[in-house]
Amino acid sequence: LRMLPVKLIVTGDDFGYCPRRNQGIVECFLAGAVSNVSLLVNGSAAADAARLARRHNIPIGLHANLSEGSPVCEVLRTNSSLLNQDGFFHGKMGFRTALSKGLLKMSEVKQELKAQVELFRELTGHLPPHMDGHQHVHVLPEVRHVFAQVLEEYGIKYTRVPVEPGLHKCDWIAPSLMDFYRGVEEDSLNTVDVFTKHGIRWPDIYIGLSTMGKNMSVGNISSAIDAAVRDFLGQGPARPQSGRITVELMVHPGYPSAPDAGGCGEGPDDFSQSWERLHELQTLMEPELQNHYKTRNIQLCSFKDI
Repeated sequence: LRMLPVKLIVTGDDFGYCPRRNQGIVECFLAGAVSNVSLLVNGSAAADAARLARRHNIPIGLHANLSEGSPVCEVLRTNSSLLNQDGFFHGKMGFRTALSKGLLKMSEVKQELKAQVELFRELTGHLPPHMDGHQHVHVLPEVRHVFAQVLEEYGIKYTRVPVEPGLHKCDWIAPSLMDFYRGVEEDSLNTVDVFTKHGIRWPDIYIGLSTMGKNMSVGNISSAIDAAVRDFLGQGPARPQSGRITVELMVHPGYPSAPDAGGCGEGPDDFSQSWERLHELQTLMEPELQNHYKTRNIQLCSFKDI
């Protein structure tokens, strides 16, 4: 199919969310199915996750969270625009609604993002080599500027820009979810210039929306990577100078959360308690997928290797 090597970063998101998520992600890493993790520092098992990463030498970055659970910045826990009436973050859609109504203070967004970077450093002993956004909040209007400033201030080089090639052709995605994904894509495309201006980088190709939860299969992952690489090579002069192609595959493996254990302050959500996490774990571990990587000259790595 191709001669150029492909560097694939398989990122396990939501590390630190609960003990059973941590267990699943670590098992995937040790099996060579995940090569990188993204830590929720406000997750109830974040300290445990950081210890596991250190013990097993797992490359770890920051999954910045402004939408689920509680802020880590003390000052913002009582009276801030980031909280709903119950005293928690506004939620995946609630955050977007509050933002569109102009209700969120960007100074508080910045304060919380910096507090999360500092807590990450406290937990792991180093700054995150990459930082992305839980539920893709980092590419939203206004937030993207603040996010880029924080990355530049701390010298964090890498992020995620969730524009997935071929997404619109995926007819297995429910229409309501596809609407959300199209919104994420539009926001991402509008973010490219902002991140570029701040010297932030990201892999050539992103995959992960079309392969989430029950939609994940060995065939879906393989064909998504193959098609995306083909498209990328077909763009002519945009070929990478480095002589290789970099891809990030976003995944959410784990064992289903116990109802009373986990989350970011409010307990675990439905997706987290569902069988879909376990389905991802089992799919990523399939020898057939590992073989596909080998036959295609796909090497798993982390951000520091690209």
